[in-house]
Amino acid sequence: MTPSSIESNIENLPKQQWYQKSITDTVKDLKTDLETGLSKAEVVKRQEHYGFNELKGKVGKSALLRFLDGFNQPLIYILLIAGIVTLLLKEWIDAGVILGVMVINAVIGFIQESKAENAMAALSKSVTTEATIIRDGKKVQINSRELVLGDLVLLTSGDKVPADLRLVAVRDLQVSESALTGESVPVQKTIEPQDDDTVLADRRNMVYGSSLVTFGTAKGIVVAIANQTEIGRISQLIEQNTGLETPLTRKIEQFSKSLLYVILGLAAFMFAVVMGKGGTWTEGFKSAVALAVSAIPEGLPAVVTVTLAIGVERMAKQHAIIRKLPAVETLGSTTVICSDKTGTLTENQMTVQAIYAGGHSYTVSGVGYESKGKILQEDQPIEIAQLTALQECLKCGLLCNDSHIQTKDGQLNVVGDPTEGALIVVAEKAGLTIQDLEQEQRRLDTIPFESKFQYMATLYQPLTQETDRHRIYVKGSAESILKRCDSQLDAKGELIDLEHKHIEEIVAQNASQGLRVLAFAKKEISAQHQAIDHEDIQAGLVFLGLQGMIDPPRAEAIAAVRTCHSVGIQVKMITGDHALTAAAIAHQMELSHDQHPLVFTGKQLADMDDQALAEAVETSNVFARVASEQKLRLVKALQSKGEIVAMTGDGVNDAPALKQADIGIAMGITGTEVAKEAADMILTDDNFASIEAAIEEGRNVYGNLLKTIGFILPVNGGEALTILVGILAAASLPILPVQILWVNMVSSVALSATLAFEPKSTDIMQRSPRSPHEPLLTPKLLWRILIISTFNLIAAFGIFEWISQSTGNLDLARTMAVHTLVAAETFYLLSISQCIPSLFAYAKDHTHKIAYIPAIGVACVFIFQVFFSQLPFVNPLFHTQPISIIEAFVSISAGIPVILPALFLKRFAPLT
Repeated sequence: MTPSSIESNIENLPKQQWYQKSITDTVKDLKTDLETGLSKAEVVKRQEHYGFNELKGKVGKSALLRFLDGFNQPLIYILLIAGIVTLLLKEWIDAGVILGVMVINAVIGFIQESKAENAMAALSKSVTTEATIIRDGKKVQINSRELVLGDLVLLTSGDKVPADLRLVAVRDLQVSESALTGESVPVQKTIEPQDDDTVLADRRNMVYGSSLVTFGTAKGIVVAIANQTEIGRISQLIEQNTGLETPLTRKIEQFSKSLLYVILGLAAFMFAVVMGKGGTWTEGFKSAVALAVSAIPEGLPAVVTVTLAIGVERMAKQHAIIRKLPAVETLGSTTVICSDKTGTLTENQMTVQAIYAGGHSYTVSGVGYESKGKILQEDQPIEIAQLTALQECLKCGLLCNDSHIQTKDGQLNVVGDPTEGALIVVAEKAGLTIQDLEQEQRRLDTIPFESKFQYMATLYQPLTQETDRHRIYVKGSAESILKRCDSQLDAKGELIDLEHKHIEEIVAQNASQGLRVLAFAKKEISAQHQAIDHEDIQAGLVFLGLQGMIDPPRAEAIAAVRTCHSVGIQVKMITGDHALTAAAIAHQMELSHDQHPLVFTGKQLADMDDQALAEAVETSNVFARVASEQKLRLVKALQSKGEIVAMTGDGVNDAPALKQADIGIAMGITGTEVAKEAADMILTDDNFASIEAAIEEGRNVYGNLLKTIGFILPVNGGEALTILVGILAAASLPILPVQILWVNMVSSVALSATLAFEPKSTDIMQRSPRSPHEPLLTPKLLWRILIISTFNLIAAFGIFEWISQSTGNLDLARTMAVHTLVAAETFYLLSISQCIPSLFAYAKDHTHKIAYIPAIGVACVFIFQVFFSQLPFVNPLFHTQPISIIEAFVSISAGIPVILPALFLKRFAPLT
């Protein structure tokens, strides 16, 4: 069969059907050979048809296009028109200033833009590895990009799986698929065909690209390469989700479009008024340009960037690294947090919490891989030396064990199976160590764990003279161990009949609490045995006990969940673990007050349409065995309900949902590079509590942004009203366009930027999340803009009229009007910042911090204004004139009255 016909056959197969097929059918469909693999000639043909095993991604925008995007804003269009009109009028300096402001805004946008998306590059890196294969009957090692469909791949412990494989032979194979499925422990693999509805995490006869082999060996046939693999499919999901705008940027965009029409309308009105009064075309265009420039908040993008950047710096101190600036503000708007279980809500360290031995039940204190903790009975410490059965159960966990714990980068971690790590730690809590036990006996042989038998066994030779018999230690599933036992130890170590039914009840009880239960047994055999096989442990085992373990929740995460709930933020757990485990963790985390929370599984979600899914996501907070597409659908379902969604994740399978969420949060310690590249924020400590702290900072950032907007817009409103009234009153322009740009881009930016440093209010986490539907211009803010703008109008236009009428000097009148407007906005700034209140608080209590940043801003603006009017080379640029100390005093005094309405608004219509 030619490669083209093979390709046709593959395309006709239902998607992800390989796990259902027998080995014989798989070999037949892919035209390969289980002994010799493919020939070199066939490989070349297939590479020509299918290409290489590497992911193809979209090409990102060039730097030039990203820079030009800075001009693609509604308000910039108006400035562009104003600049062109001014050029046509041959007002070279004014045109240069206007166009210069446009370039500055574009540069700010270019800098603010997050670096080009590298998720696809990271995905490609994650699948590029070496692969050991059989071709032409010979074992060779190649780069994984050279793999083709039908290649025969050999896997061994420590290998990264190079493509999606249908397993055809396994020996004790265990694979860590946590990055792809979210499963927290390695998965035991087999070769038997699976049922039609088997979810990704349960397909035991498949291994997927980018997963890691932790134990055993295997042989598999390549059934998918490049973008057809599971990781490739995820990369395409990432491409489809270009990310969402933040709530604030959406509101600013809506506001900008509305303001665009208002400004164009008013500019046209101004032009018509001037022409109606017999003015020239030049005068009409100048008036329209002046009004347009005055109404546009040119400094707003710069101040928003500064405010967000300050938030980034503060969040870094809370273990939250922000990759994309708008994510800072989004945190403050978050209404739902979707979190994975492993590592974020939990310790990511399996811990034994329950033991049953000698007919008694025990609990274990302490969490994680630190040996701090005790074994308790009815909450009281016990003397383990008197409890032989308990000792034997713990010894068995140590001796039937191939893992060890090491310290790396200051962190304890398990080399091997996490469940075996938990057995080591609980034994150490009882004072037992593998080093001490190995001085008493020596291992002779091992039967590794196999899914077919569900147990592991070790043979030991005692090194003391107490006995000449060898001992077999066995651990495994309760079902596989109990059926091989005919007796058990009582508390003192005496043999008694096996209480099979009672033990099964204990197993069921532990399993219902989400614990992973292992059973332990031993058997003595003749010293002639130097090796063991399965027949040696078919019967006659002595039951030693049970140990139940779980990845426990973090104490600080439980407190953080409580805080989130108290302020109206929902927390939902979306995990790849089993439903019982997820339910147990959810109950301990207080995600649900029910003893048995409602849990939806990935299989159930797959059968739901969008409407049913939207209902499910509202009725439950726990979702288990969830695949990548289902995480993505859950996020979209929440967003369709108007929720602002934060999504946490660490694996490749989390990347599409991280990118779709309003804010994607990746784990810094355990997270894959793919997840980090798709995320907006990275937690350096992988702790859910850090999310709660970051949300608090995000709320403060949003509050400071509101203060900034509430400061800048009244300044623009006052300028626009001053121009409007001046034209309607048939007076000369009170403030020229270039002077307006000075106020907007220099003094307003210098003053409003200080608001980015405002400290958090004490009740910031006692407020409910902001409504996503709340408009940017609320009725309170509109009233504030109108009232403050009116006072600015009275001050600036009043000074202009008085000076122009009394002196006839328009340059002097305009210079003083600008000084008055800047003085008014300075007094207004002090009224809304915490600078003055913090001074009074410091006078009462010297431990209180002073918010001194606004004072620095005021000092800077004072210096700028001196340059604006007093420097000879600046005067022609902005059409200003030097003023005397008395004239400066008059200008400043005229701005003082704005304090009265500002204080009134602070009391009855606060910005935050």
